[in-house]
Amino acid sequence: MVPKFPQAVVSRAALAVVLALAPLAAPAEDARPVNPFEGKAEIVPEGNGLFNQYCSHCHGPNAEQGERPRDLRRLKIRYGDDAIAVFYKTVSTGRQEKGMPIWKGVLPDEVLWKIFTFLSSIQTEP
Repeated sequence: MVPKFPQAVVSRAALAVVLALAPLAAPAEDARPVNPFEGKAEIVPEGNGLFNQYCSHCHGPNAEQGERPRDLRRLKIRYGDDAIAVFYKTVSTGRQEKGMPIWKGVLPDEVLWKIFTFLSSIQTEP
């Protein structure tokens, strides 16, 4: 015989289980982005050209920029393993107070990842 419980008790119990498990499931927006061109050296020259087309006016040709905050050769030094997430968030949402435009929706993700592939290939060692 299965005991009968009032609906309110069942609903509260279900809510308690969901809330208890919520921290275990990271929301999709917090997931680390994945570069589909990771490790593909043949993409680097194209990424370099795209970088020079869209980014060099602020970050210098070939990302050679003397101003430390805009020197994208230091992403790995500044952000470590979070560099990919910082890059994607920055190009997706911009930093308008610092003059960084929002590129998401202007450039396809494929272009953004090719640019990141180029940037990954020129990171300065600590």
